[in-house]
Amino acid sequence: MGGVFNVKEMEDRILTQGEVLPGHILKVGNFLNQQIDSAFLSRIGEEIASLFAESGVTKVMTIESSGIAIAASVGMAMNVPIIFAKKHKSSNVDGKVLSTTIHSYTHGNDYTAVVGADYLLPGERVLLVDDFLANGNALEGLIRMVEQVGATVVGAACAIEKGFQHGGDKLREKGYRIESLAIVDAMDDDGTITFRR
Repeated sequence: MGGVFNVKEMEDRILTQGEVLPGHILKVGNFLNQQIDSAFLSRIGEEIASLFAESGVTKVMTIESSGIAIAASVGMAMNVPIIFAKKHKSSNVDGKVLSTTIHSYTHGNDYTAVVGADYLLPGERVLLVDDFLANGNALEGLIRMVEQVGATVVGAACAIEKGFQHGGDKLREKGYRIESLAIVDAMDDDGTITFRR
């Protein structure tokens, strides 16, 4: 189908197709989170599924919207359902909900993430998935939702981690398993990107 995932390909795509924007924003919309290379996405899903194959995952969870494609790819590779938290309660989310407040680094604001309580059940083993890991705020919000119902977070997988913002390091220090397919350790104003080795 898509072939075998290669970490170097993710790094090469970041270097050749990514763009460093002011405020330490890494734009990868042309292959990962707006226009999506479907064969590459399939390989990402298979790689994350392989990393967590022995974790007993029963559900994959993300937050809207750019994490959904990656989570769907992982869910298909693991043959488990996926759910995503909405960033605002809407008319199609009714009844009892789980909610938490999350600060968005990218947008510089707080929002309330919600998911229908009947989609996340006690005893489930949940893998969190997202496109980016920066300060870790989104993942921490998802962790709160999972743990408040008595489910277990088996870990989190992200396509790209901005290591210089230390969100992943903080979560690892708290004992969570965090797997990132590429870790950017530095982004300079001239567009130079340095990866963690």
